[in-house]
Amino acid sequence: MRRIEALAIVAEQTADLPVVVTCAASGRELAAVADRPNHLYLLDAMGLAGSVATGLALAVADAPIPRVVAIEGDGSLLMNPNVLPTGGYLRPAKLLLVLLDNGVYGATADLPTHAGRVDLGELAAAAGWTVRRAADPVGLRGELAAALALDGPVFLHVRIAVGNAGEVPKLLADPVVLGRRFRDWLAVRTDPARTVPGGAR
Repeated sequence: MRRIEALAIVAEQTADLPVVVTCAASGRELAAVADRPNHLYLLDAMGLAGSVATGLALAVADAPIPRVVAIEGDGSLLMNPNVLPTGGYLRPAKLLLVLLDNGVYGATADLPTHAGRVDLGELAAAAGWTVRRAADPVGLRGELAAALALDGPVFLHVRIAVGNAGEVPKLLADPVVLGRRFRDWLAVRTDPARTVPGGAR
C-alpha cells in the first residue's frame, strides 16, 4: 500500500474531524487527495504533528468533536518521540495518531530510519497507548474505523511501501492562511452557534 492510498482511506473517514498532518510528502499527498479546511498542514515543522494534535485533543476535551487525528511518518515521529510518553501520561481521550511507516526518509532519497529495526508501535504501547496495526487497504479501513471508536490515546501503526506519489504538486499555500482556515473551521465545530467571517459554517 502506497502512502497516497493510505491517505485516501484516512480522508474518507475523517471528513468531519480535525486532522493535523506532518510536512513534506504526507501533507502534499493529503492535499492532493482531499484539500479541506479541517486539515492543518504543518509546513516545515517536522516532528510536531503529534504534539499539536495532543494539545488540540486536550483543548477540545469538552467540545462536540469526537476525535482529533494526527498523521505522522516514522522519520517525523523519530524526531520527536517524546510525544509518545507525553500522550501516555496526559491520556487525551480524543487523540488518535496514525503513523504511516515506510522505514525511510522519503524527502532524502529514501535513507533508512530507525523504524527498520525499532518497532514504533511497541514504543507507543510501552508508553501507554492503545495500539492497532494495518498493512493493506482492507486492514486499514477496518482498523481505522475501530481506532476512531476507542478512547485515546490510540496509535494506529500503518505499514506502507517506500516511495512518494508522482506528479503531486508542492503545497505552496501561505501557512498563515492555512492556519486561519483551520481555526475558522474548528471555531464553528466547537461552537455550533458561531459563524466566521463570510458566514462560513
